[in-house]
Amino acid sequence: SLLFGLTQNFERQRYFFYKNQQKFYKNKLFWFSIFESIKINVMQKILKIVLVVAVCLTVGYFSGMETRESITTWYPTLIKPIFNPPNWIFGPVWTLLYIMMGIAAGLVWTNSSEEQTTKKALGFFAIQLGLNALWSYLFFGLHNPFLALIEIILLWLMIFETYNLFKKINKTAGILLLPYLAWVSFATILNASIWWLNR
Repeated sequence: SLLFGLTQNFERQRYFFYKNQQKFYKNKLFWFSIFESIKINVMQKILKIVLVVAVCLTVGYFSGMETRESITTWYPTLIKPIFNPPNWIFGPVWTLLYIMMGIAAGLVWTNSSEEQTTKKALGFFAIQLGLNALWSYLFFGLHNPFLALIEIILLWLMIFETYNLFKKINKTAGILLLPYLAWVSFATILNASIWWLNR
């Protein structure tokens, strides 16, 4: 009778141990699957951001090809306002701006809650990026400050609309576009001044 009771108690303990072990492994598997899902999601977001930054820097590189030749030949011959910055500052500033706008667009791209708004915002972003490249061609490639002035006003409007759409989707993305908007505002004044002084 004592032996039977001890056997039953042992079996009960083994059963509870087995059930607890199963529960532990189920919980472990559950948390592991959540962690893997989060890790994949984060990696996908990072890849999207890196991709857009790479696209922006590529556009900047090809735009710079138009600028590099004229900045040492044609541009020095122009009459410029007193607030014209030194030539060396344009490269670092534009590189930083392209990285920031790429991160902004990447953050918006990773948004999945408002698909239609996201598509619209990225559409405006693509348009302004194209206009950004076009301005370099008009100003430095064609040596036409007046045509470049008309175009940069349109570019500014596209950036402003992109900013308005971005900030509704992701506040950080909107903030990242503000330095770009400020710099293009300055570039518009500079472009207008150069056209006026050399008309």
